[in-house]
Amino acid sequence: MREKSRRSLQIAGFLLCLLGVGAVSGYSQVSKPYIEEVLAQPSRDIPSREYQLQEFLLKRIPQLPTPTTPALWSAEEERVRKYVLNDIAYHGWPREWVDAAPKFKEVGIIETSHGYRIHKLRFEIVPGFHSTALLYEPAKIAGRVPAILNLLGHEPDGIGVEYEQKRCINFAKRGIIALDVEFIGFGELTNPENAHDFASRLNLVGSNALGIFYLSMRRGLDYLSGLPEVDTTRIGVTGLSGGGWQTVMLSALDPRVAVAVEVAGIGSRESNLTHPVDTDEIEEDAPDLMQGQDYPELLALRAPRPTLEIHNGTDSCCFRAPLVKPYLYDNVKQFFQLYGTSDELAWHENLDPGNHNYQLDNRQQAYRFFSTHFKLPVLDGEIFSDDEIRTPQELAIGVPADNLTFVTLARKLSQQIRQEPVPQDSAAHQAWARAKREKLESVVRYAPVSIVQALRVDNGRAFHFRTLSYRFNFSNELSANGILFREEAAPENAPATIVLDDKGYKAATDMVAQHVDRGEQVLALDLFFNGDLLPNRGTWELLTDSSGARPLGLEAAQLVAIASWLHSTTGQPVQVETDGIRNQVIALAAVAIAPEDFSAVVNRNGMKSLSYLIDTPVPFRSAPELFCLDLYRYFDIETLAALAAPGKIVALNSLR
Repeated sequence: MREKSRRSLQIAGFLLCLLGVGAVSGYSQVSKPYIEEVLAQPSRDIPSREYQLQEFLLKRIPQLPTPTTPALWSAEEERVRKYVLNDIAYHGWPREWVDAAPKFKEVGIIETSHGYRIHKLRFEIVPGFHSTALLYEPAKIAGRVPAILNLLGHEPDGIGVEYEQKRCINFAKRGIIALDVEFIGFGELTNPENAHDFASRLNLVGSNALGIFYLSMRRGLDYLSGLPEVDTTRIGVTGLSGGGWQTVMLSALDPRVAVAVEVAGIGSRESNLTHPVDTDEIEEDAPDLMQGQDYPELLALRAPRPTLEIHNGTDSCCFRAPLVKPYLYDNVKQFFQLYGTSDELAWHENLDPGNHNYQLDNRQQAYRFFSTHFKLPVLDGEIFSDDEIRTPQELAIGVPADNLTFVTLARKLSQQIRQEPVPQDSAAHQAWARAKREKLESVVRYAPVSIVQALRVDNGRAFHFRTLSYRFNFSNELSANGILFREEAAPENAPATIVLDDKGYKAATDMVAQHVDRGEQVLALDLFFNGDLLPNRGTWELLTDSSGARPLGLEAAQLVAIASWLHSTTGQPVQVETDGIRNQVIALAAVAIAPEDFSAVVNRNGMKSLSYLIDTPVPFRSAPELFCLDLYRYFDIETLAALAAPGKIVALNSLR
């Protein structure tokens, strides 16, 4: 019955051709339901992608070094600081911005009758991008006094949050100057374009997103260090959550921080890979930050300076004490012992209330630690100040109406990008292509992979075609999966097309049907990070990016390997057809790197330029690999297409 129906359709198709109407479209209307059913079936025999990536990333990050002598470790500390700052955090940032003196402006003072005053400050992070801060100053200052930089986390009220006010008030009442600095994206810097995912635009245009966060916190330290009444040998830093992360980053990389108290701000490679949602922010997993070191190494850079780690026993957010203590405290203790200062690294597990907090117990731990190491009378309790808490509106400072955001700053930086023109002369074009191809491989961290196994995991027969389902295991221990469609009458060396859809191959019915009904072989493919693969979209790509790999490079390498496999099977280069912006760029990158295995690329619903990612609110987590560090700084869609020669590039229904 099936053969009779198929034969009838072939005759109908022939008659339609005689009438001048495309037969394929009519034929594929019948094929589509069968193809859709095959694509919709649950994938079989696919190992856990999370586990694969955990193993891949654990192997990429070096183990904690073993300290030998204080002199050698001190030299290593200095080397790591310079590397992380200059090669990672400040990557792509104008040096005149990095080296600029702090620019703070006082816009108001709140006088109190409680022994302190509050200065309202506005400051410049980079030209055109301003932030806010509050300086809690003791009413009476004799000589030089200690100062503490207080750093915020993800608090909607920003520097107006209650626990932050109580802590800063208590410091000021004890004779300590306290500066409270806003966290970008919160408080008065709340703006949809300051959501941290939008900092990915900075990576795209070539400025590591870590830089803007680090410069913001460093400006506060610069300001405190320049106050004549501050004892620069007694400067501390503290914060909760994102503020705890900032505390570790700043106090590890800037020796001016004498005492640090981190609260629930960091984990380790082990805890972050087993609990990836603990660390899923652009800044925490900045490109290359975890390539040669991890957060335990950053804590080790604190040795021998006093450092208190506070983590909560049943934290509702992240970095629970029992899960991170072996890595962040037990393993780091040896670096402080090297200097004979093992007690300078302290640990506290909060059980009251035990959730994500900087409440009374944690504040009292901080008061005691700071006062002890600042050589002040030991502070065990908290001075009652509940009736001194002000509303965020009372503490408001104000930023310019045209204040830059992550998006507008990226746009500003992108205006300085000048794409190198493609040479028209043949010899010049070849030299240009070689140099650009090497640069592309460097930018996407391309590392060729081979198919270790093309495992046949399922097969089927429907209508006029057969299917073979594959799991492709690669030499880097990651995998991809796909379904190969071929007409029953088609030879094994029939022309082949790889189909990639941003929604996963299950959404690729139309593309598959068109090629199958033309007698071609079609591989509906989901590369790693695509389709029904990883939960927490974006988080795993961030962890990969931070390790020094690039998701875009991993995906391009898989596509090249599979195209080479198909090429060797059919004896002719492979065509790739994509739908969506993600796989458009993956395919163009793959073809630009290895054009010999591809005959053409057809892009549906792609971009005309990577500037689309800056000008359009594309959610980072919908296309995380596209926000690859330096990609738009050196390449655009036209550049990648020019590298694909002699293959043809066809764009259909392009977005602006």
